[in-house]
Amino acid sequence: MKFIPHAYQRYCIDRVLTDKAIGLFLDMGLGKTVITLTAINDLKYNKFAISKVLVIAPKKVAEATWAKEAEKWDHLRMLRVISVLGPKTKRIRAINTPSDIYVINRENVPWLVEYYKNAWPFDMVVVDEFSSFKNHQAKRFKSLTWVRNHIDRFIGLTGTPAPNGLLDIWAQIYLLDEGKRLGKRITHFRERYFQPDQRDRDHVFSYMPKPGANETIQELIGDICVSMKAEDYLELPDCITVTTPVILDSKAKKSYEKLEKEMLLEVDESTIDAGTAAVLTNKLLQLCNGAVYDENRNIVEIHSCKIDAFLELVEGLNGQSALVFYNFQHDLMRIKKALEGMKLRVRQLKGPQDEDDWNDGKIDILLAHPASCAYGLNLQRGGHHVIWFGLNWSLELYQQANKRLHRQGQKDKVIIHHLVVDDGVDHDVMMALEDKSGTQDNLMNALKARIKKYKE
Repeated sequence: MKFIPHAYQRYCIDRVLTDKAIGLFLDMGLGKTVITLTAINDLKYNKFAISKVLVIAPKKVAEATWAKEAEKWDHLRMLRVISVLGPKTKRIRAINTPSDIYVINRENVPWLVEYYKNAWPFDMVVVDEFSSFKNHQAKRFKSLTWVRNHIDRFIGLTGTPAPNGLLDIWAQIYLLDEGKRLGKRITHFRERYFQPDQRDRDHVFSYMPKPGANETIQELIGDICVSMKAEDYLELPDCITVTTPVILDSKAKKSYEKLEKEMLLEVDESTIDAGTAAVLTNKLLQLCNGAVYDENRNIVEIHSCKIDAFLELVEGLNGQSALVFYNFQHDLMRIKKALEGMKLRVRQLKGPQDEDDWNDGKIDILLAHPASCAYGLNLQRGGHHVIWFGLNWSLELYQQANKRLHRQGQKDKVIIHHLVVDDGVDHDVMMALEDKSGTQDNLMNALKARIKKYKE
């Protein structure tokens, strides 16, 4: 695919090329990944300014997103991207394999720093979801500071750099400039720009910015950070679609392939009909989501890969609300269970009160089945993010469900996220929905192709 950058994307690319340290604080859907990869490609193969790049990302993003994005665009085909994940022996093998970009999950940053010590080889580091480095006491932050002087170029990518308040910004800016703008110690930063808020006689539980602190801090970091919100860029469509690839781990992939093969080989591709197709595709979509019903309607969990990717996506929203569409009842149960520890206000859409509370900002995650809310509901005041945990073949349901947020009265760009299992039937559904032909014929043709592949 040919990449034709929007004006703001061209500006960001140029800033990455000219500035050795920069924070790109861009909303979801504005193309942070392709902006960064385009700049890396130019720095590596045109300007010869860098040799090895490390990308630090959430685990599910590290597994697939960066490699898939490089494969997607024609101008990035030369870039070699390797994921540094899994057991220690596998990680060591990966980082010793020739490549341009090495993508590691943030939990393994301390291990990587310890592995290389003073022989740190990465002259450029990119931190995806930069706000996950907001805690100055975390191991991942401390480890990165130890090798910061070995890093020539540093990029931080995030949509919301300070989700819980301005205090969160210090650690991120320190990684960019090593303390030049906001000070080398967080205690000094806190004393200068904040005052105690909630406290008792002996302890301060929270801080609030002093008058004018927000403006002063923004002015101090303005030259090293690019901040853009989706609604500021009128050249973008009102609705942005984002596909997040979900990579199954080896155990999950074997289980998925085994069950898919057994089910598909029971059917002859030449005699498949609508009834058989519906049963098969339902089962395969359940497999993609991570669990299936057995013959007694008991839930059999196969993998948690999509749940893990979903949790990372929710974390990346940094407090922004999301309307989440599920496909099966067991999806709903597993999503609810997974969200229990995240201190979010989670609600299943059941009636008018849920609609009102969502629009009044009282719900963080609203769970809904597309068939139950495809028509009539006005949810546009409660948020602008849609997450499709599980897809179905109905183009009409898909479009109408998205219209719950993408409708008159919506003040922000609507961003629709799709969690899609790589090389699974999810991918077939996504292709049909993208060309706006989510039909029964597509369903049967996709299944016939999969049956033929396994028989061959």
